[in-house]
Amino acid sequence: MLDLHLKHVLAQAAGAPDLCDLPPDACRSLYRQICTAATVPPADVEVTPHEARFGGQALRVRVYQPRGAAGALPVTLYFHGGGFVLGDLDAYDAVCRQLCADSGVMVVSAAYRLAPEHPYPAAVEDCFAALGWVAEAIRGFGGDPARLAVAGDSAGAALAATTALMARDAGGPAIAFQLLVYPPAAGGHDGAYPSRERHAAGPTLTRRTMDYFSRHYFGPTAKAPDWRGAPLLAPSLAGLPPTLLVLAAHDALRDEAMAYGEALSAAGNAVTVVEYHGLAHGVISMAGAVPAARLALAQMAQALKQALA
Repeated sequence: MLDLHLKHVLAQAAGAPDLCDLPPDACRSLYRQICTAATVPPADVEVTPHEARFGGQALRVRVYQPRGAAGALPVTLYFHGGGFVLGDLDAYDAVCRQLCADSGVMVVSAAYRLAPEHPYPAAVEDCFAALGWVAEAIRGFGGDPARLAVAGDSAGAALAATTALMARDAGGPAIAFQLLVYPPAAGGHDGAYPSRERHAAGPTLTRRTMDYFSRHYFGPTAKAPDWRGAPLLAPSLAGLPPTLLVLAAHDALRDEAMAYGEALSAAGNAVTVVEYHGLAHGVISMAGAVPAARLALAQMAQALKQALA
């Protein structure tokens, strides 16, 4: 059964345009409104905007750290959701503030190039560059690169998973933990995932919207051309950091995200799966109006705190 608070949020949004019926710019504006309308109030943490440069690439980041923190802080590099087409630092500001406040961990939110203006693999390249920058420069902000996690939700979770794989293959930077919130791990190579049929019409993410995102990001085939766009298809999943996989039961991506968790476990990695039975895709951006989503954020933060202690 869908969470009653989530039902109320969705009822309030009834009549709004479907994201996939809008051009990307208008879609981004609506998505930003959606993300900020029901999110948590902004926690009081220190926020430092910065233009990061690594390997010839420049990208915007925000560094969040608890006020009055002493000593070098563990670091979580966070990639926002939005189907590789939507989302930005502003849309996820409150989420990153709350993760920082609840965990006591420094959070670095990294902007990456969006499709269709910058199709695959631009986002992958930016996220790996962000990891390189954190490993090289975060000491200057009071962070400890030896205690580093990658995290993200939805598209950002897929990017975090790919970033961890690329770091493993490159021999670093070392990642101690990954937090993956409902990742689209199959990159459009859908297989027979019942949740895609069961929740094709939502309640939040629909099949039409998923197709819209995939066509803009991957091109006309709407499928990842290689494993960097589909971490579930990586030749090997061995040797990856401990993982917390967060699922929502009423999510079209639930089954492929679970398949990724099972594949990680089968490859010998430590995996913890937490599924929220009343929730749906995108709900961590609704934690100000949905208490169960606020609990999920708090539990995610606690996992980061423990993993990076």
